[in-house]
Amino acid sequence: MELDYIENIDGHDQNIVRLYNFDKEEAILFRDLLVDTVIDKKQKLNLAQVDFITPRNCNLIFGLFKSDEGILSKDNETFFCILTLDGFANMARLLEPFCKKESRGYEYLYDIDNPTDLLFCPTATYYDEESEPEDEIMF
Repeated sequence: MELDYIENIDGHDQNIVRLYNFDKEEAILFRDLLVDTVIDKKQKLNLAQVDFITPRNCNLIFGLFKSDEGILSKDNETFFCILTLDGFANMARLLEPFCKKESRGYEYLYDIDNPTDLLFCPTATYYDEESEPEDEIMF
């Protein structure tokens, strides 16, 4: 599983923090880690400290908050996904289809009016400046 940040993905100042390039087993590991750490233990989850996640150009930290705010950042390198307990429980439910079978679909993990979305996408590949634009696979 890989993690990256894509700025202004649609030309309308919409950004994406993306968890991608994973299989069913890693989806299960991620869901279980999210449920155990954030929902059950009510602790922060720092994805830079997770063995099976490779950060590309950013880090993401999940944490509980009194309201659903989504993803926030001051520097576009360290991102904080701050949601209520219900928001994280809904996120865990949205992860379920990826834990039941291999999938080529994708899911936005919250629905909040926020300029940065969180995308869960098993089949995307990492794009860098050395790749040809036609080689890029976004979703």
